Amino acid sequence: MRITNVLRLLLLSGVIFNVVLPAKSSAADPPAQGNSKQIDLGADVSLEVLYIPPGKFMMGSTPEEKAWATGIEGGATPGTVRESYEGEKPRPMQVKDGFWMGRTEVSVGQFKRFVEESGYVTDAEKPDGETQVFDPNWKITAKAPPHPWISVKGKSWRDPGFGFPLRDCYPVVCVSWNDGRAFCKWLTERERKAGRLPEGLEYRLPTEAEWAYACRGGSTESHYFWWGDDLRDGEGRLNISAVDFLPGRNKIWPLANAPWSDGFAFVSPVDHYGEMGRNGFGLADMCGGVWEIVLDHFDPTGGHEEVYLVDQNRRPVCRGGNYYDVPGNARCAVRLGLKSDYYSDSRDGFRICLGVPRG
Repeated sequence: MRITNVLRLLLLSGVIFNVVLPAKSSAADPPAQGNSKQIDLGADVSLEVLYIPPGKFMMGSTPEEKAWATGIEGGATPGTVRESYEGEKPRPMQVKDGFWMGRTEVSVGQFKRFVEESGYVTDAEKPDGETQVFDPNWKITAKAPPHPWISVKGKSWRDPGFGFPLRDCYPVVCVSWNDGRAFCKWLTERERKAGRLPEGLEYRLPTEAEWAYACRGGSTESHYFWWGDDLRDGEGRLNISAVDFLPGRNKIWPLANAPWSDGFAFVSPVDHYGEMGRNGFGLADMCGGVWEIVLDHFDPTGGHEEVYLVDQNRRPVCRGGNYYDVPGNARCAVRLGLKSDYYSDSRDGFRICLGVPRG
């Protein structure tokens, strides 16, 4: 029998369909790593989230990493307790549930859309509110204070005191833990009302474990940065203290610097560095840029696998470093506790998560 006749018989019998054609995917199939959703916020504004599958990672840093961070190249201040917040050594942890995470921090334009629709007033904008901003009168001298930031009234996410117009593409700053949670609550209610929210999920701040896992981009090793241990490989990937003049001055930040220009003395637009600035999960700006406020509250002994919340004296955790930070303070393991749940700063922003409720 000729081959064509054999194939014809197989096609008629249906056998060849079982062998060659792939099974149709079920609507219940879990999403794959890197799957993307565009969330419509209205008024031609959208927000992109990427799927992060469950997985294991290392939380914290090694003694060698801490020594590098406080050395000449890292530039962090030696002899303080700051690096101890990362824990004595890396600990294996697991994120048991997959989740979706914003490709970038929430931008000015996205936050503006939230405020326009909800009428929300941030903590900094309230009658007794204030926020930390750069002091325009700060003078760079041999004995200049290391932190040229002042707490003022009248500044907010609308005008964080950078000294230049804030475009919609910049990450929103001068927002608190409360403000970030309010944005997520608004988005949850908006998507649920529209029938677009998957059952059993909500928009919220990421837990510290989710953030730390996502920052490493799928690596199960304890590297300084998401791309590895070599600072030089970070050129063109992140926004930190580098060789860039401060606005209106012929000086750069006077502390340790990355030995290149990243294009911005202050904050850079979200995802400005494109593919080079995205880690293994496709997330942009996970190191540097702005500190990212997460759901957990601060435990100075180290981060937790399960969400860590308190009822009083809340001190939210922030992760990832910011545009002003020296290289040693913009690593994956770096973590700080904010003063309160209403504290805000022109170096702090947030990134959203879509996942199972976490308190």
